[in-house]
Amino acid sequence: MSTLVPNVRPEPDQAMVDIADYVTGFAVESPLAWTTARHCLLDTLGCGLEALEYPACTRLLGPIVPGTVVPNGARVPGTGYQLDPVQAAFNIGAMVRWLDFNDTWLAAEWGHPSDNLGGILAVADWLGRTAIAEDRPPPLMRDVLRAMVKAHEIQGCIALENSFNAVGLDHVVLVKVASTAVVAGLLGLSRDAIVNAVSQAWVDGQSLRTYRHAPNTGSRKSWAAGDATSRGVRLAMIAATGEMGCPGALTAPGWGFYDVSFKGEPFRFQRPYGSYVMENVLFKISFPAEFHGQTAVEAALLLHDRLARAGRRVEEVAAVTIRTQAACIRIIDKQGPLDNPADRDHCIQYMVAVALIFGRLTAADYEDEVAADPRIDRLRAKIACVEDPQYTADYHDPAKRSIANALTLAFEDGTALDEVAVEYPVGHGRRRDEGIPLLEAKFRRNLARRFPVARQEAILAASLDQATLEAMPVPEYVDLYAN
Repeated sequence: MSTLVPNVRPEPDQAMVDIADYVTGFAVESPLAWTTARHCLLDTLGCGLEALEYPACTRLLGPIVPGTVVPNGARVPGTGYQLDPVQAAFNIGAMVRWLDFNDTWLAAEWGHPSDNLGGILAVADWLGRTAIAEDRPPPLMRDVLRAMVKAHEIQGCIALENSFNAVGLDHVVLVKVASTAVVAGLLGLSRDAIVNAVSQAWVDGQSLRTYRHAPNTGSRKSWAAGDATSRGVRLAMIAATGEMGCPGALTAPGWGFYDVSFKGEPFRFQRPYGSYVMENVLFKISFPAEFHGQTAVEAALLLHDRLARAGRRVEEVAAVTIRTQAACIRIIDKQGPLDNPADRDHCIQYMVAVALIFGRLTAADYEDEVAADPRIDRLRAKIACVEDPQYTADYHDPAKRSIANALTLAFEDGTALDEVAVEYPVGHGRRRDEGIPLLEAKFRRNLARRFPVARQEAILAASLDQATLEAMPVPEYVDLYAN
C-alpha cells in the first residue's frame, strides 16, 4: 500500500535562506574582522607556500589534464599553474591545508575556515583577469577579505551547536556549503540563486571522517578541504546557469539531510550570522599540529627546558600524564603503530614526545626520517591522556573557548617535575597581541621559502598595510605570488 506525498513544492528551508540573506545583505563593519581577515589571508597563503616543499602535496597539483592552460584562468600561488577556477580551488585548498598549519575553529564541530580561501581566491582571480581582458574593473582584495569573513561566519556559526563528527561526517561539509555560498555571491548571483546553490551543497554526497581516525588515518585529510572548496565553486557555477535548486534539501521527510544524515535533528543556532567567527578565529602560529594538542606541545617545550636545566634525560621518564579536554581524547589520543605523516600529526603522544626529545615540533618532524628515531615510540608509549571535566567545560564555554592541556612528568626514581599547564595557545584571541607579531614572522619565513628578496619585499609592502591591500585589484595581488 503506497502513501501519497503531496506534490506541492515547498518553500526553501529557512537555514538555507538565512545563508543567502547573509551573503547578499550583511555589511561587514567590524574593524577587527577586517584586520583579522587580512592576517588570515597572509597566514593561509604562507601555509600553502610551505606545503610546496612536500612532494606528497605537489604531485596532486596542476591541471587535471597535464599541460592545460586556461586563458584568463586562476593562478595557483607559488606555482606557474593557470587553471579553471574549480581545479585552481582544489590546488589552493590542498596547499593551504596540507600541513595542518592554517587557522582553526573549535566548537561542537571542528574545522578550518580558511580552507574556503581556495574557492574564494581562485574565483576572484579568474573574475578579475576576465574583467581586465574585457576592459571592466576587476574585483579588489577587499572583496576577497569580505568573502573570507562571510565564509568563516557560515562555517563557524553552523559548527557552534551542530556536531557533524558525531554522525560520522567530516567537517569539510561546512567548507563546501560556505564556499558555495560566498562564491555564488562573488559571481553576482541573486538571493534565490544562492539558495539554489546552497541547496545543492546539502544534497551532495558528504565525506565520512574515516580518513581522520585510526586505523584509517591517511593523507586524504590533507586534501579533503581542497576537494570541498572546489566542489563549492562547481556548484555555484552550476547555479549560475539558472539550474534549479532543491528547496527541501534539509527538511524533506525521509529524503532530506536531517533525516538521512543528521539523525532527524534540525540544526541549532547560537547566534545570527555576523562577523563573530573571524573576530575570534584561532591561528596556528607555533606548531603545525592538530589544534587540540597545541597547548600540550607548548607545555612539553617548557618541560624540555626544565629537563635540561635539571640535568635529566627523557630516558629517565617513567610516565607522562596529559590532563586534557574530551575533544582532544576523541580526536588525537592514539596508541599503536603510526604509518604515515597524516597519522602522526593526529597523535598527541607523538607531538609531545617529539617536543620533549628535540625541543621543537616542525612539519618535517612528521616525516619518516624523524619518526624512525626509536626514542619517540618508546616515550609515546609512556604518555597517557586523562580528561579533566573542567577543561572540557571551559572548551565549550562561549566566554572562554579554552583549549587547555597540562603535562606531568614522573621519573623512574619516583620523583616528578611540577605540572605545566597551558590554557590558551598563542593563536587564541586572548593572546592576540602576543601572537600577531609571531604570525607575521611566520609569513615572512614562508615567503622566503619561495621568493627572492625583491619579491618578498613587494608582497610584504602590499600585505602588511590594511588600506593598501584592500584597494589592490585581485589579479595584481595574485601576480606577486605567481612563478
